[in-house]
Amino acid sequence: MEQKVTVGVDRLPEFEEQLLKGKRFGLLTNPTGIDSGYRSTIDVCASIRSAKLSALFACEHGIRGDRQAGVKIPDEIDELTGLPVYSLYGEHTKPTADMLRGLDAIVFDIQDLGVRFYTYLSTLVYVMEACAEHGVEVIVLDRPNPLGGLTSEGGYIEERFFSMVGAWKMPFRTGLTIGEFARLVRDQMAAPCQLHVISMLNWTRNREYPDTGLAWLLPSPNMPTMDTVRVYAGNCLFEGTNLSEGRGTTKPFELIGAPWLDARGVCNSLNELSLPGVRFHPLPFTPVLSKHKGELCHGIMTFVTDKSAYRAVSTSLRLIHAIMKAHPKEFEWVRPGGEDSHYFIDVLSGSDRVRLTLHEEGALESILADWERDQLHWESIRTAYHLYD
Repeated sequence: MEQKVTVGVDRLPEFEEQLLKGKRFGLLTNPTGIDSGYRSTIDVCASIRSAKLSALFACEHGIRGDRQAGVKIPDEIDELTGLPVYSLYGEHTKPTADMLRGLDAIVFDIQDLGVRFYTYLSTLVYVMEACAEHGVEVIVLDRPNPLGGLTSEGGYIEERFFSMVGAWKMPFRTGLTIGEFARLVRDQMAAPCQLHVISMLNWTRNREYPDTGLAWLLPSPNMPTMDTVRVYAGNCLFEGTNLSEGRGTTKPFELIGAPWLDARGVCNSLNELSLPGVRFHPLPFTPVLSKHKGELCHGIMTFVTDKSAYRAVSTSLRLIHAIMKAHPKEFEWVRPGGEDSHYFIDVLSGSDRVRLTLHEEGALESILADWERDQLHWESIRTAYHLYD
């Protein structure tokens, strides 16, 4: 039987003297920041006697995880600790000089998914950039990549489409832990920050989250299970379309649908392709929030039948392509919200190529071929930053 994984926060006492003694520090975390004794990382850091926890930082969903996706968060006072909570998902996405004033370090402890458009990776990038500018150290408490560390997927994002759903040149799935990703970013930064990663014990790249012995806490309100995580790296693309991505149901991202969708016909056409590790089945649903709230949607359920063979990104692009072909009049890309903003599918997919060309003959295979080349290039880079075998 494999040993339970020891995460970075469990090892923080080992490094307290070396990294924090005599310092004032901030903490960026959320409810996924807990140790093996189910104690919040906030409580762990507040109990350190040789250093002073002076501020908390909140990313999307809030310091206590009580905000829905996309809800902007104000600065506030944490009711439990009395500490100031500086929002990095509101007026500011990057720590300001005022937020960092008087701090020697920021500790970062969040369970990530290893997926580019899950905003925690972008928040980490912005924190590292701000800390580099102001001479503040960054200490990342590492946690597992829920899908393991053997595989990456998808193409790169173009710099002109950098945003909260992709702030660094990386594919859809990184295949890295958040600590490994931080090491890569540090090395690629023009002016690096001072970075320390407190690594895990007993994690290996073939261990998915259920194999770790760790408790699963929702990283965000619409990420309830590993089944959700498995399809998210692909089906999140539907956020850029006029189809529901299953928000407001018990199966977000596993269910895709719309009132006008010929779900059975699309399922049949995709199942005929015998895509590896996946089957599609029609299933109606009525979301209680987000797109098509309160409307009966004809839905498509994604069933992963072989997790080692399934490829979320290519599968989802084929699903979008099939729906476009079946519904050329009904299917739409979500339009930009303002004059200076991009189509959301562009920032999710990393360029405007999907939106502008996917309907053309041969474009689907061409896009996937280029994404595979990007993924192979990433594979040649990322191994230098592995902390685990």
